[in-house]
Amino acid sequence: RGLALAAIGAALGLAGAVVTGRLLASDLYGVHPGDLATLAAAVALLLAVAALASYLPARRAASVDPTIALRQE
Repeated sequence: RGLALAAIGAALGLAGAVVTGRLLASDLYGVHPGDLATLAAAVALLLAVAALASYLPARRAASVDPTIALRQE
């Protein structure tokens, strides 16, 4: 679920980056506003971080015995 939310956010952010990139084209140095490699690298990095942030707590929670967890509450 965490990765799905991150993918939605990345899609919205990518659309926003394309729009604002065109508005800020004069301020960008050495990068074209619609540079696909830069945008793809940023999206891939953010999705990788979101996947890791979702996976680590889920793995730790899956290792706990449910009966022990319910007794603690």
